[in-house]
Amino acid sequence: MLCSPRVGQNGHVSTTFPRTRRSRLGYNVEQVEDFLEDARRAYSAGAGELTVITAATIRSMAFVMQKGGYLTTAVDAAMERLEDAFSAREREASVRVQGDAAWYAQARSKAQEILDRLARPETKRFSREGILSVGYHPVDVDDFTDRLVSYFQDGGALSATDVRGIAFRPKRGGYSEAQVDLVLDGVLEVMLAVR
Repeated sequence: MLCSPRVGQNGHVSTTFPRTRRSRLGYNVEQVEDFLEDARRAYSAGAGELTVITAATIRSMAFVMQKGGYLTTAVDAAMERLEDAFSAREREASVRVQGDAAWYAQARSKAQEILDRLARPETKRFSREGILSVGYHPVDVDDFTDRLVSYFQDGGALSATDVRGIAFRPKRGGYSEAQVDLVLDGVLEVMLAVR
């Protein structure tokens, strides 16, 4: 792992993240730097100023891969911290306008939507990909969703890092990745809302 400097458009040298070896793939340096600059501007924007970056956009951001790019684990960890910071700021702004009770009522409502979906029978919790398409392995997803139910209903041990880092085996005719990912995004929203 190398930490190579980057010369930006303004002529400043940047070593924001460690870089992969030239023969290994990492995140596109320009994209990461541009996104972080947009995030800095959005975070420092005054109250009421329109910004396009939110905790949700940070969570769904994907970067193109390039040889010699930024080390993915370092960028991913920074993106998680950034999402946490934006989420806390959004919560504070919403609580100022709506109050605590309304904020937590929204979080409870979202949690109930998730629980309703997860109450479906195993192997039928999400729609399936076609037989020739690959999705998430239903057994893996169902095992993890059991942990989610335990978290919401019984206060079972689960962290935002666990949700962000979960990986499911691929399977032909498996669960729709888009549907599963949407539920996992909702789980993160709730977790960050009630921190």
